[in-house]
Amino acid sequence: MTTAAAGGADAVPPADKQSSAEPSVPAPRKPSDPPSGGPGRSRRSVTGTRRFIAALFLAPALVLLGALVVYPIVYSVYRSFLDQAGTGFAGLDNYKALFTDDTIRTAVKNNAIWVVLAPTVSTALGLIFAVLTERIRWGTAFKLVVFMPMAISMLAAGIIFRLVYDAAPERGVANAVWVGVHDTFAESAGYPKAHPLPVHPLKAGPGGSFVTKAPVRAGQPVRLPLVGVIPANMPKDAKPAKAAVAKDGEIAGTAWLDFTKGGGGRPNVIDAKELGLKGLKVEAVKDGKVVASATAGADGTFTLPASADGAGLRLPDSNFKEPYNGVEWLGPALVTPGIIGSYVWMWAGFAMVLIAAGLAGLPRELLEAARVDGANEWQVFRRITVPMLAPVLVVVLVTLMINVLKIFDLVFIIAPGSSQDDANVLAFQLYRSSFGTDADLGIGSAIAVLLLLLVLPVMYVNIRRIRKEGRR
Repeated sequence: MTTAAAGGADAVPPADKQSSAEPSVPAPRKPSDPPSGGPGRSRRSVTGTRRFIAALFLAPALVLLGALVVYPIVYSVYRSFLDQAGTGFAGLDNYKALFTDDTIRTAVKNNAIWVVLAPTVSTALGLIFAVLTERIRWGTAFKLVVFMPMAISMLAAGIIFRLVYDAAPERGVANAVWVGVHDTFAESAGYPKAHPLPVHPLKAGPGGSFVTKAPVRAGQPVRLPLVGVIPANMPKDAKPAKAAVAKDGEIAGTAWLDFTKGGGGRPNVIDAKELGLKGLKVEAVKDGKVVASATAGADGTFTLPASADGAGLRLPDSNFKEPYNGVEWLGPALVTPGIIGSYVWMWAGFAMVLIAAGLAGLPRELLEAARVDGANEWQVFRRITVPMLAPVLVVVLVTLMINVLKIFDLVFIIAPGSSQDDANVLAFQLYRSSFGTDADLGIGSAIAVLLLLLVLPVMYVNIRRIRKEGRR
């Protein structure tokens, strides 16, 4: 029997042998170990690219970033501490003006209204549209129509809504609809500019009304002539006026347009071509109280009961009020909500598309499980859909908040000159302060710095959200 020599190859236990065919596994590097390749080897970035080459490729972008972003910001901050001419140091005077000037304070207040209303309403409408169109057959076509305003520039949208909000109902769609609804439930005055002549038996009364010069008596016909109505504006079913016949104990009269087209008529006389004032309201007044009333027919005739005997007749001012022309959408009170409405019209489609994309990624089994457990659609929407869509809703809200802080185009185009001070926002005031008739670049730069400070917190929240999503 052969005995293995000590220290020989055969003395190595089989378990300690390493097959020559097996690759050697290098020991893991310790943090204290020097980098491989020796001290003379060039250092590399995280992606494996040499840092010199990475810096070379980033240099053009850094130059553009510095020229187009960093330098304007730094110079704006510097310029905000100078006076109007830019030659003297103004200290904090320009920033004090932001909180003492009434025009700029109005801009700050309107910006706060914009930040609260516009993103909230746009996001809410986008959520409603996305949820309601998820299951309908023509949902895609509806989403396309809602998203279509995003293809229109702010300038074009401003021109469109400047026409939509036009005060004249024949041009402004908003007032055309509003006037149509109003006139459906409230009858408009028929004779806004009608009035009597000095020779007529009527005189001016209180509040724009007209009253008879003498009390009326039962059995005696009453004539109430008026002029000042354009014949083309007379009711289409008005008939030629005729003299009323008074019955015993009643008061009868005629209200007519005392004007003969083409001339030849006689005052205070009902001529053949003269039309009755259909719908004219007549009131009998005694001691300041209305005791009877009547409405003239198509031929202008009306009848009052015997209780009107000895009363004075009054044509109330409601007969002569100007016709209802709608709402002054671009007036001082409604100009800001009106412009916000145009913004929502444009950006609700943007919110809807993003929310619909998030909605498509929701796990359907959770929604179906909730329905199986007895939850109705409102509970599913409120307790499951909205909480799971919270990240998407935050993205939409933050994006729109940053957008509305810089709103300028719609205010500049839609608001008329008489309402621009009431619709003012910071970006528009920045333009006016920097390029207006009394340009003050110091105040304009201070407004720009204020806008930057207002945007930074929103951007910080957005960056934190992006980093948080990246860690998941």
